[in-house]
Amino acid sequence: MNEIGSPVRTPRRLPALLSLRAFEAAAAHLSFQRAAQELSVTPSAISHQVRALEDTLGQPLFRRLTRQLALTPAGQRLFDDLRTGFDLLEAGVDRLRRPSASQAVTLSTNTAFAARWVLPRMDAFRKACPGVELRLHASDTLVDLARGEADIAVRSGNGNWPGLVSRELMPERYAPLCSPMLGLKDAADLPKHRLIHCDWQPQALAPAVWPRWFREAGIAPPRGRAMKASGLSFSDETHAMLAALAGHGVALLSLTLSAEELRSGALVQPFGPVLDTGSYFLAVANGREDEPALRAVWEWIASQATAA
Repeated sequence: MNEIGSPVRTPRRLPALLSLRAFEAAAAHLSFQRAAQELSVTPSAISHQVRALEDTLGQPLFRRLTRQLALTPAGQRLFDDLRTGFDLLEAGVDRLRRPSASQAVTLSTNTAFAARWVLPRMDAFRKACPGVELRLHASDTLVDLARGEADIAVRSGNGNWPGLVSRELMPERYAPLCSPMLGLKDAADLPKHRLIHCDWQPQALAPAVWPRWFREAGIAPPRGRAMKASGLSFSDETHAMLAALAGHGVALLSLTLSAEELRSGALVQPFGPVLDTGSYFLAVANGREDEPALRAVWEWIASQATAA
């Protein structure tokens, strides 16, 4: 162990950085002269560094033709790898040189949570995190955070996702909600009203669907296909909520995402039971949780969930 508690590091087996930079510039231009201009040195210095690199590697990297250069197969492979590596280094250094610049963070979540919870809070976010540009990716298809398809996500479930760091935001509960115009007060009267259905993703652990609600309520459901045949079905929970607001029937809706409508009285919860579907979690790929911009978004969402 070294003095800061991490395993002793094995030195990298790399040629001199000056030689690598000289070769990458010469390979990009296929010219020692233009490489020298880029690096502000002499053409002979470039030639010397490339020769030193070839001696170190034990093979030629250029074919030196009359008044021009051509890469050997080994030189082409090395150039492709170095170009990628130097591009990453340049991008990393550039980010450090511009610490005050706006940083973009892509937040992924399902469409209902994006529309009902995130969007109403965007003005508050911009005031709280003026240096971060929040890009919202709304989709019911899970993105791969480890591969960088998004930077951070709000997901529903149990928080057990390999390769991700997660934090519980709030429990998620569903209940029958409807417009007060229906005058519904007793579960025994539910069969007299149209049921509004919403599709759930296959990976949902405990979906809030009407067959489950009837089972937990201890009430006999409509027989066979009659449950859906006499109702309305939507692929998006926001549309199901709009149908309920318009008085078209009774929907199983998220108490979290319907909080404003319940407070205003636009929707009412006439009876239970309330269905537990898990919780909302924040998630980020392992190793990225301490990036400043991601941490700012993480802490802001967590604070909003606590306040709610």
